[in-house]
Amino acid sequence: MSLIDLRDPPTTPSEPPPSYDDVSKPTLNNTLPTPSLRPHVRSLSQIQIQGRPPPPPLNLDALNQLRGRRVILASTSPRRKILIALLGFKDAECIPSQFAEDLSKSSLSPFEYVQQTAEAKAMEVYRREIDSPKGEPGIILAADTIVVSHAGIIMEKPRSEAEHVRMLTTLRDEGPHRVYTAVTAMRPLENAIDPGYVCRTHVEETVVKFDAAVSDELILAYVKTREGADKAGGYGLQGTGSVLVERIEGSHDNVIGLPLRSTLRLIELIMQPEDELDDTYVNSDDDEA
Repeated sequence: MSLIDLRDPPTTPSEPPPSYDDVSKPTLNNTLPTPSLRPHVRSLSQIQIQGRPPPPPLNLDALNQLRGRRVILASTSPRRKILIALLGFKDAECIPSQFAEDLSKSSLSPFEYVQQTAEAKAMEVYRREIDSPKGEPGIILAADTIVVSHAGIIMEKPRSEAEHVRMLTTLRDEGPHRVYTAVTAMRPLENAIDPGYVCRTHVEETVVKFDAAVSDELILAYVKTREGADKAGGYGLQGTGSVLVERIEGSHDNVIGLPLRSTLRLIELIMQPEDELDDTYVNSDDDEA
């Protein structure tokens, strides 16, 4: 299949799509985007079956300990906010990390890159919020998602339409690719153990294969929607981008941006009584989680 010539697209939309800068701008408040702004993102109310009340939150000790406390999601991703709300944290504070996300992709493996990025995001928010007038956090959750091509190239968010087309064409033509999401959970300790917090990170891997029969025209049509402009790899599995995918092996919500099962396990791990925490889970600023 030939590459698409962006100078002569097969169709011309009636209105120009939003720019990549506009699509990638973080949402700084704690509210979910409205359907009119992001039609592919469903609100929590839309997830529920019409006429049925939402189910009660999971009655688990680790989650109950955090009721009424500050649960901070170090992200502005509406998809992650929706997913974390499924654990009962619908009022989680979205405080984006200011970490530059400039770790070396050449000297680190994809696993190391995504792990260290998530940990750095969590630590940056922790340092800002630990002495906040709002009170110390009950827990901080940070995540980072990358797509790794079949050839081993780390793909993050596309920066232009041309790069977006090349990215999706590569994912289609090369073969199965891998999606890694690292989730870091942190909480302050009440005892005097230095450095005063517990931190643990999990990295989830999912294999995704694009349909080799996806046409150049479909790729360009999808790029024009800008749905994937703010996503690693340039596509959203939870939206129209699913038409590009033939199959996945592993966690579906990992590709969306937060492996919920593993996130719950992390929360249960670090919410154990402090005298039961393994020393390997208590980290100093100079240690890896």
